[in-house]
Amino acid sequence: MTTTAAPVTGERTAEKNDPGAAPRRRRSGRLRKIGLPYLLLLPALLLELLVHLVPMIIGIVVSFRQLTQFYIRDWATAPWAGLDNYALSVDFDAPVGEALVQSFLTTCLFTLLSVSLCWFLGTAAAVFMQETFRGRGFLRTLFLVPYALPVYAAVITWAFMFQRDNGIINHVVHDQLGLTDSPPFWLIGDNAFVTLLVVSVWKGWPFAFLIMMAGLQNIPRDVYEAAALDGAGVWQQIRRITLPSLRPVNQVLVLVLFLWTFNDFNTPFVLFGKAAPASADLISIHIYQSSFQTWNFGTGSAMSVLLLLFLLVVTGLYLLFTSRGKQATDA
Repeated sequence: MTTTAAPVTGERTAEKNDPGAAPRRRRSGRLRKIGLPYLLLLPALLLELLVHLVPMIIGIVVSFRQLTQFYIRDWATAPWAGLDNYALSVDFDAPVGEALVQSFLTTCLFTLLSVSLCWFLGTAAAVFMQETFRGRGFLRTLFLVPYALPVYAAVITWAFMFQRDNGIINHVVHDQLGLTDSPPFWLIGDNAFVTLLVVSVWKGWPFAFLIMMAGLQNIPRDVYEAAALDGAGVWQQIRRITLPSLRPVNQVLVLVLFLWTFNDFNTPFVLFGKAAPASADLISIHIYQSSFQTWNFGTGSAMSVLLLLFLLVVTGLYLLFTSRGKQATDA
């Protein structure tokens, strides 16, 4: 007992004799508190570096080289191309640039329609689900099923449903309702765009519904009750209370839906395979075909970099516009 207590007594005596010991302990404790969050974030930062940043940097380097199948084993030996790949991609009079512009316009139209429908359906369902009625919990769960299903399983199921000869869509549209003279092709031709849009909206609108339903929980019910006492109808309450209150939520939701939809690769790839029809040739599939079908990785990487720059510019302008709108509203 005497041997164990002696060092402790000695340490306490030394601390009393050293007035700087307590501040040093406080500084070390403060440093540990500051460094702990960074230490916990370190695995995620390393994974982000390996999974995203390193491949992105390699892709930018490849975009300046004439990388084809002849140099795929040692891509560092590919000849330096400079800006030739970028010039080829934006040469709208050449076949490569013309096809890229057509794919870009198709992607813009698809994104506009898909994001608009997802937002509208999600908002309408969220507003409707605010009212208390029997079966509301079941419907909420049912609405979230498309969002919970794996993408590949859901899209493959839709691909079978859109088959011309034995799909359930043609069975209902042609055989049961008689809306068409002959069973239409849904996975090729102009109808492929409609098919892609339907599948994208089906799997995307539950996310909008989930986000909007969470945003509606922050609006006090007293505001609606006061508006109803003042004679405001349902549409006036939605216009004057619901939509303005959900503006911060909408700003994030629309941006996320835009980025997800514009970059969507899984849906068209699973639906149509490696060669999507011209009407559903999204830019993600187009870049894939330019890289892995024609083995022209330099041009494909240049297209990817141009797409990244476009998304960065659009995102920056969107954030700038929404922030100014918020400042004007607050003022």
